[in-house]
Amino acid sequence: MIISRKDFLRTSALALTLPYLSQVDVFAKPIKKIGLQLYTLRNELGKDVEGTLKKVADIGYREVETFGYAGGKFFGKTPAEFKTLLTSLNLTSPSGHYMPNNLKKDWNVAVEHAAGIGQKYMMCAFLFPQDRKTIDDYKTLCDTLNTAGEVCQKAGIQFGYHNHDFEFETLDGQVPYQVMLSGTDPKLVKMELDLYWAIRAGQDPVELFRKNPGRFPLVHLKDIAKTEKREFAEVGTGSVDFQRILDAHKTAGIQHYFVEQDAVVKGSPLEAIAISYQNVQKLRV
Repeated sequence: MIISRKDFLRTSALALTLPYLSQVDVFAKPIKKIGLQLYTLRNELGKDVEGTLKKVADIGYREVETFGYAGGKFFGKTPAEFKTLLTSLNLTSPSGHYMPNNLKKDWNVAVEHAAGIGQKYMMCAFLFPQDRKTIDDYKTLCDTLNTAGEVCQKAGIQFGYHNHDFEFETLDGQVPYQVMLSGTDPKLVKMELDLYWAIRAGQDPVELFRKNPGRFPLVHLKDIAKTEKREFAEVGTGSVDFQRILDAHKTAGIQHYFVEQDAVVKGSPLEAIAISYQNVQKLRV
């Protein structure tokens, strides 16, 4: 059989392309519902909850992750009141951040309230310095997280942990984050990977996903400025290769994507989340 030069070139080009296509999801689409961790707007929410959430919805966000749950209320509102407000703005709250003191006191009540506003995930947001002095502190923490996860599981909620950078710093010859991954039940305790803090700590998110498949249902989309200080930046304006990371979303098990910017250097937080929203729309999963 004689192959024409044109067919030969076409076949050769396809052969070179196939290995690349095998690593890329050709059916990838924009993120269906882009979320926002509301901590970014903590000052605005402190002044006007309804007005601030309306601006969030007007930008285009459809999911919000709460913080600051206290006294049985979300931003000063009962679960019923907050759920009504979210519904009126076409918003949902699939996840919330909770502090260690929430886990130790009236956790059953917090879980009930989270379920009341429709949350399917509850994340331990932070560890105070006095609670993480030694690696044994982290081993004790694992028991606390597993117990909290059991309570959540009974309510149909997935519990998890949100990182900063200190969990990746060697302590007593071990890496706390690895201690937490191995010391907690994968079914009871998932991880919400904060991309900014993980990368700042020298971690490769894709490698973490590969070594712990299905463990990361939530991620914080947070960029690192291209400056010496490497401060927080709007998504898509810094040095983080988000598309590379999100190409591994199936391995990670990611279900929800939350924009967050701890501090805004230029402009206002509302302007920052608008920029991030526009750039996250360009990503594909």
